[in-house]
Amino acid sequence: MDGRKVEILAPAGSAESLKAAVCAGADAVYIGGTKFGARAYAKNLTEDELLDAIDYVHIHGRRIYLTVNTLLKDSEIEGLYEYLLPYYLRGLDGVIVQDVGVLQFLRMHLPGLPVHASTQMTVTGADGAAFLQERGVVRVVPARELSLREIRRMKEQTGMEIECFVHGALCYCYSGQCLLSSMIGGRSGNRGQCAQPCRLPWQTEGRKTGDLMSLKDLCTIDLLPDFIDAGIDSFKIEGRMKQPDYVYTVTEIYRKYVDVYLEKGPEYYKVEKDDRDRLYAAYQRRGYTDGYYRRHNGKDMISFQRMQGEKEDTGGKEFKIQEKINGNLILSVGERAKLVLVHGNRRVECEGETVQPALRQPLDAERAGKQMQKTGNTQFNFEQFQVEMEGDVFLPLQALNELRREGINRLTEAILNGYRREEPEGHGKESGGSNAGNPKLCLSCVVQSFDQLKAVVGSEEVERIYIDDELGLQDKTRQYLAKCRKGRQLFLVMPYIFRMADMAGYEAFYSEMESFYDGVLIRNWESYGWLLRHGYGKEICTDGNLYVFNRYGKTFMQRQGIRKYTAAA
Repeated sequence: MDGRKVEILAPAGSAESLKAAVCAGADAVYIGGTKFGARAYAKNLTEDELLDAIDYVHIHGRRIYLTVNTLLKDSEIEGLYEYLLPYYLRGLDGVIVQDVGVLQFLRMHLPGLPVHASTQMTVTGADGAAFLQERGVVRVVPARELSLREIRRMKEQTGMEIECFVHGALCYCYSGQCLLSSMIGGRSGNRGQCAQPCRLPWQTEGRKTGDLMSLKDLCTIDLLPDFIDAGIDSFKIEGRMKQPDYVYTVTEIYRKYVDVYLEKGPEYYKVEKDDRDRLYAAYQRRGYTDGYYRRHNGKDMISFQRMQGEKEDTGGKEFKIQEKINGNLILSVGERAKLVLVHGNRRVECEGETVQPALRQPLDAERAGKQMQKTGNTQFNFEQFQVEMEGDVFLPLQALNELRREGINRLTEAILNGYRREEPEGHGKESGGSNAGNPKLCLSCVVQSFDQLKAVVGSEEVERIYIDDELGLQDKTRQYLAKCRKGRQLFLVMPYIFRMADMAGYEAFYSEMESFYDGVLIRNWESYGWLLRHGYGKEICTDGNLYVFNRYGKTFMQRQGIRKYTAAA
């Protein structure tokens, strides 16, 4: 199908899972290091292990993305450069972020590192995606609650890379907006420590206890043609906490059916029963749903009880893959032994010991070829190998072994050198954040009901009133405020989530909103992008769920012209 490329992106919660993903056909893996990842309790890799992992995927022509998708405190962001620099130099393909302060930091100090917007950023529309794109983000992972229509529109209007979840666990709440784990047990999902309280049994008044907030797992194997047609670039499999056999099975099946569609077209796309059974058996906990892509929500997405089932077992499979290479060994008396290795468009040569004339038994070409092709546990094996000899020659087997090792080392370096980077000049010269003096203190209130509004209006100390949009859009509210605003600043509070349906209503109200209110309080980047698109010129403030967690986050806000923001709690 017109050469279209679709990335299969697999989770790598451990080194073994990473190998399983690559062996199963993943184009890329996402992985956590020792800090700042949203899966703090996965078997995250140490620095040396992660550097080896970067080399491993690059030798096999794959990509690797590092998760830095939590909110960072000022004391933590101080160490971000030193944490990321070794991976940056090694050729890390991208970093997944939630914190706009981290985004600001990376654009300032590691501008050559591709940045992906995590689903924790809660991007729900083309305006939010375009906003981030203009600030250096190359890929967005939209909120999992979006319909396929909304995702298609995002792709068409921005042209940026879109990465969507296709398989694995679903959250009950929009990612990045859930504070339940933090409030119940002090373990914040925005800090990588979600305790998954939504998986616990809950009870409504007068009802039996049940798993009322536990969603079924996502499985979209039947929707892949629709995803490809919608322009989705990367199919993401959830599961950094799951075992390598799960990663292998799920990756292998999604790889198979993406290739079927791209190579043969929709008329040949049909998921075989055996493959579907294997996919379901890989992890049975809650049952499966195809998510929000074709529905807004629904009771059938909830798993009210755990399922019992056998887990897919790969039988202790060793996950190993080797790249095919070609070789040529040239032996001529009096000359140094020469080895030529070729992998794709890369060619390396190396020389070994001087070839001696055979005094007794000459070296046999077949024997020399077999010895040279013993690549063992390296990342390569030979597809073709030729031996050229002139006369009766002799070379010790140890010399052949050393020549092979040297050749493979040089080939490895030739491949990896294409990914290496140099350290950026002038890093750390620009600080993240500035103090603009002490601002004038101002008492503000947020109101959500008419009774609250009347109480606040009756208080002379309140200088600014933030009015929830359901209240602020009513004619009754504006008529009341027009009579008693008494010089107060009135700001309209826009929705927590701003999707296509919300925009339709706001389009009709825009003129009145702009003329009546002194400014707006926004809770997502969709609102900000929408306002900019309309040429909004009044003050824009941000609420607490557009997290400002560090001084770089403050700098980010200032550079958008946002003078007042709500610091993250």
